[in-house]
Amino acid sequence: MGAVKTKRMPRAVRERQMLDAAVRIFGRRGYRAASMDEIAELAGVSKPLVYLYLNSKEDLFTACIRREAAALTEAVRTGVRPDLPADRQLWEGLRAFFAHTAAHPDGWSVLHLQARTHGEPFASEVAAMRAEIVAFVTRLIADAAREAHRVPDPSEREVAGLAEALVGAAESLAAWANTNPRVTARQAASTLMNFAWSGLSNLLQGHPWTPAS
Repeated sequence: MGAVKTKRMPRAVRERQMLDAAVRIFGRRGYRAASMDEIAELAGVSKPLVYLYLNSKEDLFTACIRREAAALTEAVRTGVRPDLPADRQLWEGLRAFFAHTAAHPDGWSVLHLQARTHGEPFASEVAAMRAEIVAFVTRLIADAAREAHRVPDPSEREVAGLAEALVGAAESLAAWANTNPRVTARQAASTLMNFAWSGLSNLLQGHPWTPAS
């Protein structure tokens, strides 16, 4: 009898294995300390095959950033149901964000820690992801203002600033929560919701805080 031929693995599956391995190594060891040998070994392929599929270490890292960024933004978007009240939309978005970053700590490390600290072109890739999330949160806050029927509505500058502050707080809290195993995604989302919504709801009802004269 002839030798049994093994089914050749599709390129997309093989590439996913390489990216999975790369995210794990980059997330835990950092971009500079990670080696292509480690990544190839973890992926179960030869180093030349990694170069064949993904060209270089820089291109591999960029591919990791893009994949993890797309996964995070998709998780947040799909977590928000547009038929819910404004506070529930924000809650569901935060819970989806923290659930994803908790379930993918290496991916979050790549996005939040590694990509930002190694200059271009990596920083621009993360900045694009962050801008998309900020724009999404900006729309949530603007919709909340319309739902509250506040007259006048908050200015575009004010809404944009609130979105930036909320996303920045979520990023910092996710990094902290991932180093504290006893903090669940739901607890992290509750912490930020309690911190943010009281102020937001007062503002949207026309009762902003102002400093004393």
